[in-house]
Amino acid sequence: MTVNRALPAPSRRFVRSGHDVRRMRMDQVVYGLALAAGLTCIVPLGAVILFVTANGIGALNLDLLTKAPRALGTGGGAVTAILGSLQLVALASLMAIPIGVLAGVYVNEFSGRRPARLIRFAADVLVGVPSILVGIFVFTFLVLPFRQYNAFAGSVALAVIMVPVIARTTEETLKLVPMTLREASLALGVPVWRSVVSVVLRAGLPGILTGVMLAVARAAGETAPLLFTALGSRLVNVGDLGQPMDALPLFIYANARQPYPVLNQQAWGAAFLLLLFVLTVNVLVRARSWGHRRA
Repeated sequence: MTVNRALPAPSRRFVRSGHDVRRMRMDQVVYGLALAAGLTCIVPLGAVILFVTANGIGALNLDLLTKAPRALGTGGGAVTAILGSLQLVALASLMAIPIGVLAGVYVNEFSGRRPARLIRFAADVLVGVPSILVGIFVFTFLVLPFRQYNAFAGSVALAVIMVPVIARTTEETLKLVPMTLREASLALGVPVWRSVVSVVLRAGLPGILTGVMLAVARAAGETAPLLFTALGSRLVNVGDLGQPMDALPLFIYANARQPYPVLNQQAWGAAFLLLLFVLTVNVLVRARSWGHRRA
């Protein structure tokens, strides 16, 4: 004879021991400390954005964007610096992107080989090298022999800074590409180089573009290498890479040191332009990353 006995309803009350209470309190303390540390990291960024915006937005006008600088603090604008930055960063990108991407591909696809390990180590070291040392290096080989500061040397210095960033980002991105894609391509008889170009690079393209954009943003804000190479100029230089060329960081550095309030205000305006560029690039990078995750 089977007797059905109803099981007692589970009690919603439970007794917390002193150990559980201490763990919960410690968890809340650690969470609060982590949150405070995160907010502390945001404060400097917000302060810089607010400070540069407050001082530079008033100097942002048509003259700053369309006129060349004038001597003795009599006005003018930053068109030479804007055009120079566009040319220097564009040329540096043309040199750095192919080298950085191909280096990242080699290090990831042939990671077991000794040259790949050497390239990875060199890229890690080069990322941490101060940019002023890169400027001195390029100055020694591309400025001193010709006895002429020139825009080409400035672009080479920026490219040297960009290459390790692009290479390491490319490598880390390609590591996320599933190995099954490579195996499926090779199983169809596709050569290794074609599999890398058509399958691996295509799958990792969003991450590679993210690394490229971050490298471009970093190069656009570098000052020290350009002091030893491009030097800066108050003349509009479009396309003449053998002559000195101005850039926004150089324009900010030179005008901020002048005793004329007009030039100081122009430096703030140029700083605001550079901040807008860097923020725009970073926002585009984050938007691309979010879109890729949702997809």
